[in-house]
Amino acid sequence: MMTNGAGRIWPRTLPVALLAVLAAGCGTQRAAEATAGDVPSQAVTTPSTPADHLCPGESPSPPAPSAPTSSTPPTDHYAENHGFMVPFTLHGDRRCQGLAAVGRVRKALRPLREKGGFTLESVSHTIAGLGYSKVRTYADGSAVGFLIEVDDYPVCVEGSVGPAETEADAFGGYPDTTGCEQPSGGH
Repeated sequence: MMTNGAGRIWPRTLPVALLAVLAAGCGTQRAAEATAGDVPSQAVTTPSTPADHLCPGESPSPPAPSAPTSSTPPTDHYAENHGFMVPFTLHGDRRCQGLAAVGRVRKALRPLREKGGFTLESVSHTIAGLGYSKVRTYADGSAVGFLIEVDDYPVCVEGSVGPAETEADAFGGYPDTTGCEQPSGGH
């Protein structure tokens, strides 16, 4: 380093030296790498999932095999960026409510399917006849799709009635929105 006769650093080299010192120390420790002496210890709690129980008319089934988990984060962020499109799973009594609604809808739509008389209007009218006021029907290929908001929690039922079968599943709405409609964009 060059100095003038009085032992001071030349004004042009001081900013460079400061930048080198700052760059060498920035970003070398991540939050996950912090030691116990760096950060006060705090217990982190995660919300628990309500326990599921057998619903009326349901028989016990063997537990599903769990998928292997990886501790490495994914390299792409597709799942993270599209998480707003994944519906919530129902648990506990809400799950039973959803399964009961699915059963009622399938039973009510069976005669329409068997007769081949499923139209947007007939499916909407049949579902509304069950007491559901928030019903949306739409063309789904050779089938008629439907989306029902069972209650304001929400408990939602989505499915379709077609020539071969009637499908229906219950879920608990979507993140970033209220109601049963899948959001068109996330945050």
